Amino acid sequence: QVQLVESGGGLVQPGGSLRLSCAASGRTISAYEMGWFRQAPGKEREFVAIIKWSFGITNYADSVKGRFTISRDNAKNTVYLQMNSLKPEDTAVYYCRAHRPPAEGYWGQGTQVTVSS
Repeated sequence: QVQLVESGGGLVQPGGSLRLSCAASGRTISAYEMGWFRQAPGKEREFVAIIKWSFGITNYADSVKGRFTISRDNAKNTVYLQMNSLKPEDTAVYYCRAHRPPAEGYWGQGTQVTVSS
């Protein structure tokens, strides 16, 4: 079992920045693909970013490319999402996920990000 706890969300003005953290416990995250997803009110949960294994291969949704950066610190068992140039459409609950194929997966409880002036 892996327990995930997100933090770092909050209210920020358009153009601002936030850094989300996802602290894992139970198992080392180096064995998992770690990802961030988000869900806006009335919408389905969508992929934001992923970082794979210990090699640090990353992939991003087109909507956040060039603005968001995912990183991992295996020693701290933590994954981060640095979000810059935030837009109102980035407003959502952000969730962390640990995944190991084929079917092992865990979700955090989410952290609210609100981008508004």
